Amino acid sequence: MNTSFLEDFKNAWGKPNNALAQIILINVIIFGALAVFYVFGKILGLEAIFGFVHDQFSIPPLFSDFIMRPWTILTYAFAHSLDSIFHILFNMLIFYWFGQLIVEYLGNQKIISLYVLGALAGAAVYLLVYNIVPFYKEQAGFSGMVGASAAVYAVTVAAATLMPNYSFHLLFFGPVKIKYIAGFYILTSFIGSVGGNAGGNIAHMGGAAMGYLYIRQLQAGNDLGLWVISTMTFFKSFFVKQSKIKVTHKTERSQSTSSSSSTSSSTRTSVDQEEIDTILDKISKSGYESLSKSEKQKLFNASKK
Repeated sequence: MNTSFLEDFKNAWGKPNNALAQIILINVIIFGALAVFYVFGKILGLEAIFGFVHDQFSIPPLFSDFIMRPWTILTYAFAHSLDSIFHILFNMLIFYWFGQLIVEYLGNQKIISLYVLGALAGAAVYLLVYNIVPFYKEQAGFSGMVGASAAVYAVTVAAATLMPNYSFHLLFFGPVKIKYIAGFYILTSFIGSVGGNAGGNIAHMGGAAMGYLYIRQLQAGNDLGLWVISTMTFFKSFFVKQSKIKVTHKTERSQSTSSSSSTSSSTRTSVDQEEIDTILDKISKSGYESLSKSEKQKLFNASKK
């Protein structure tokens, strides 16, 4: 049974262009590991050790505490409250629904960039508010914040900004445009920013702002997430064996042919990108449903690259 479980995990993890599922798996694994540690910590009287481990995933509200564990600016977005399973359940469901749209229309790497940027933006706004605004400084006596919500809000708002008129079929409501769903989430977080989970709701709005900014900048030709992918690729290079490149010498004619082919490919790539930008602009203005069949196919093909 253990072998079967490991095989299922390897198959789910190892699929190509699978960042959406991988991020969900990381969240579920960390939740499960912390939950097991929590239960056995209670039974064996190891609450202090559990508390120390949990703190490594919990971002504190005060700068004086944060500088002692700065890595929590990102690790908090991969952990969830153990008080209720609904915290991780709802986060991962919403992330999956909206994340599928990002992956399908923008590609696999964009979901990684959005998740990381959303988490960082949410953490930054959370820290600034609790260290600058007097109202929140007076309430900064809690241990810290966990949850993927800021990252999930970034993905949700990004999808709604990219294709605002795309509809989800909701139970009891029928088809609802995702721009209204995203707007509802933002409104509830704004109201909750002075409630019991003020820190979390403030982070939500920071993530939402990043999701909007990311798509607008992408439509303007600027990818704010390039550094995220470059950093990830750099660290992966230490663990993934690079294939050896065989160098051969070709004749002058072959080199000339290759140069001509390269120039043609470069020109074609430039034209393709212009077409995709035009299609994305059309989605932003009129919704995904306004695309022709050929435009939908071009967008789908581009997301596979």
